[in-house]
Amino acid sequence: MLRPWWQSPWALGGGGLGAVVVVVLIIVLVVGAGGSGGVFTPQPVPATVLSAVTGTGARVIDQVGSGGSAVGINPSDPPGEMIRIAGSTTLAPGGKPEVVYVGGEFCPYCAAERWAIVNALDRFGSFSGLQEMVSSPSDVYPSTHTFSFVHVHYTSRYLTFVPRELYTNIPQGNYYKPLQTPSAKVSALFAEYGKAPYQNDSPSQPESFPFLDIANRFDIYSVQYSPQILRGLTWSQIATDLSNPRSPVAQAIVGSANYLTAAICITTGNQPSSACSPRAIQSLESTLNGLKATG
Repeated sequence: MLRPWWQSPWALGGGGLGAVVVVVLIIVLVVGAGGSGGVFTPQPVPATVLSAVTGTGARVIDQVGSGGSAVGINPSDPPGEMIRIAGSTTLAPGGKPEVVYVGGEFCPYCAAERWAIVNALDRFGSFSGLQEMVSSPSDVYPSTHTFSFVHVHYTSRYLTFVPRELYTNIPQGNYYKPLQTPSAKVSALFAEYGKAPYQNDSPSQPESFPFLDIANRFDIYSVQYSPQILRGLTWSQIATDLSNPRSPVAQAIVGSANYLTAAICITTGNQPSSACSPRAIQSLESTLNGLKATG
């Protein structure tokens, strides 16, 4: 459950202690910190980390497959469900399917899902401008290491990517400081398909984070695996674990990315073959096509 920073136990001291806490908080907000106690200032992703996150080969993809119990897509009881939309047409500006992401930098569930999004979308194109970020230090799964999509540029022959981070990880009032404003089309899509019986404290924001729409054919309205798997790990440690298909990190992130890849391949006509031909992806395509369509 989201809790404002001023309700945290360490902020409830009296007198001089409270003043010290406020001063320390101001310093942290201005300077930025990557640990569990402060609001992190985004910075460019090192080339070594980006290469490890985006360099997943077919062998690891096939060995991870669905990610086993680490990944939550399960038609009967998913923690983060992918739904198949009936009767919808592919959103295709410029003739390409469109992938829409809506989230917030404070959100630990968004933090976890971004790893899978980057891993999956790199199979169809390339990123630039990606930044390291951590989720809110005062939320559940505090300071989960992740990325921010605020300044990202994505290039692909096969699809377009429209990310929107609606809030920062800086507290403001009883929520977080607003960041990006979605277009009318993204807002309508989010309002229609982004609601879910999931964790959300803001009365003014009834939809769930993260939200991912894949060409208006498949939607995810939450995270596919628990952020607990990433707890205490740095960007470099998470990225390095992705090369080990037996690691819980690879099972969760690559397994989730495999589901995203399969959904995208359905919308691109299985192009490119480098992304869509692995056995695991073909198997997951059959699973997703077998989901009961909604909408």
